[in-house]
Amino acid sequence: MEVLEAIRKRKSVRVYKDTPIPENKLKYVLEAARLAPSAANSQDWKFVVVRDLKRKIQLAEAANEQNQIALAPVVIAGVATNTNIIMMCGIPAHFVNLAIAIDHMTLAAVDQGLGSCWIGAFLQEETKRILKIPDDHMVIGLLTLGFPAIKARRSKIRKSLDEIVCYETFME
Repeated sequence: MEVLEAIRKRKSVRVYKDTPIPENKLKYVLEAARLAPSAANSQDWKFVVVRDLKRKIQLAEAANEQNQIALAPVVIAGVATNTNIIMMCGIPAHFVNLAIAIDHMTLAAVDQGLGSCWIGAFLQEETKRILKIPDDHMVIGLLTLGFPAIKARRSKIRKSLDEIVCYETFME
């Protein structure tokens, strides 16, 4: 699949079939994260794959009762293992690094016929407790993963390039 095709097909999926994800498809998605770029190629991350129903239910509760977390065949937590690196531009590297890796996984999922949904609304400390993540690490996002149970809605309307792109200097 071409990259732009995967980007166009990617939708946030919140209803999944009760079908396990074949190991080769899961590894493909995880490989996309492994290959993602990171600041200074530090790869200061871990990806916690959760399949256990009890743990997924706990994660759903820690995420404001987002039941798609419990019902997804797999949930992947993107964890920053070093939150101390600040890039020269003033932005903490771990946010950028994990955002890139998680997005790579969403596109790889599309390529494998899987759906995903990036979850950012969760209680940090409760999620870390459930997944036994050390205090000095940070969960940057949860990603649900599975075969979509319903056909995705049509694409959201996006602004034109003329509305979002400037050349040489910023212009309103």
